[in-house]
Amino acid sequence: MSATMLELDALSVDYGRVRVLDAVSLRVRPGEVVGVVGESGSGKTTLARAVLRAVDAAPESRILVDGRDVTRLRGSQLRAWRRSGAVQYVFQDPLRSLDPAVRVAESIVEGLRIARVPAGEVQRRRTAALEAVGLDEDLLSRLPSGLSGGQRQRAAIARALVVEPRLLVLDEPVSALDAASRDRVVRALIALRDTRGSDLAMLVISHDIGSPAAMSDRLVVLDRGRIVEDGPTRRVIARPEHPYTRLLIDSVPLIHTPTANRPLPVPVRS
Repeated sequence: MSATMLELDALSVDYGRVRVLDAVSLRVRPGEVVGVVGESGSGKTTLARAVLRAVDAAPESRILVDGRDVTRLRGSQLRAWRRSGAVQYVFQDPLRSLDPAVRVAESIVEGLRIARVPAGEVQRRRTAALEAVGLDEDLLSRLPSGLSGGQRQRAAIARALVVEPRLLVLDEPVSALDAASRDRVVRALIALRDTRGSDLAMLVISHDIGSPAAMSDRLVVLDRGRIVEDGPTRRVIARPEHPYTRLLIDSVPLIHTPTANRPLPVPVRS
């Protein structure tokens, strides 16, 4: 096991002649939860896609996952790495993860069936994943349309967890949900962070600094493709060093900091 779960060295990504990410360097340790925050166009989703090797990085870039350099993987090597399940992605819209015509029970374990995992192990992993996200087994017989938005997102997270990834990349996991559903998903992710420990690292992408502040160990702030702030969550929220970070904090009326009596639905991560 590597001392660093994810390592980005001078990660740059170009779309045509436009540089969307510019020399981004970032480390995520095993078990660490890192929030990557920025407005639309900041490059945060491109960063997530680069980690998954869904976009190509510039030649000077390096992407290491659990100590392995995956930057230049191509063809069968790239497909084999993706099948390993080391990195799993959770979409903003859970219907992109869950087939609307397939019952939730089968959607969650589809990857295990494809990999021909024995039935007993499939059942064990599904039960463990459902417990991890606080989802009732009574919901498994439903189609995704029969679940609430928050339940669908927790089912999508369970689908990612059953393959036992080392890194979970969550792209705007609560932005499409109402306040009550958002709170339940955030609490499920906090419980997941606390129970999995060093077995699972998370990269949480968000335009809203409030939700990552509740669950992350560190916050990374992206502005126009560059990191403008990176530090422990409590320090970043209480004493932001960059004006853009202050702007993001001021846009969230429910953040609680030592200097403002504005409670977040869940406490800011220590």
